[in-house]
Amino acid sequence: MKPLVTRFIHQLPRTPETLWLRLLGRETVQKRAIDELETLPTNYPFQQATLELLYNLEQTLKINNSSEPEDKELIMRLAPFYQRDKEEARLEGEQKGEERLVLRQLNRRFGEIKLSLIEQIQSLSIEQLENLADALLDFSQVADLETWLKQQKPQ
Repeated sequence: MKPLVTRFIHQLPRTPETLWLRLLGRETVQKRAIDELETLPTNYPFQQATLELLYNLEQTLKINNSSEPEDKELIMRLAPFYQRDKEEARLEGEQKGEERLVLRQLNRRFGEIKLSLIEQIQSLSIEQLENLADALLDFSQVADLETWLKQQKPQ
């Protein structure tokens, strides 16, 4: 017998407010909810928290070697979300690491850097940060950094 909650999930209206509950449904209800989840922007409220809960469910199903076809399909459907989030986290970590390295080098070379310059540096892409790391070896004063930053186009 299905738990009480999952027996009534299929009766919920297809609205953004019920999406998170419908993900707990079965078969078509869950498939449609995952399709909707795929179309949401990555900054949609509660999306990240919900995905983390689904990833935990996925891991539990894998650990328990669930042989239910529905569970296996859920695992396969969630894999792209997991990979996307993993890649975004990797890129974000790389970005922050590059920023920290460049800022440490600049602080060591010129002392404390103005907040406005730090904010400009934090808005640079990974490629621009790498270029700045190379260029700052030739800087002799903070004005060189300011000039370099003015020459950068947003990416």
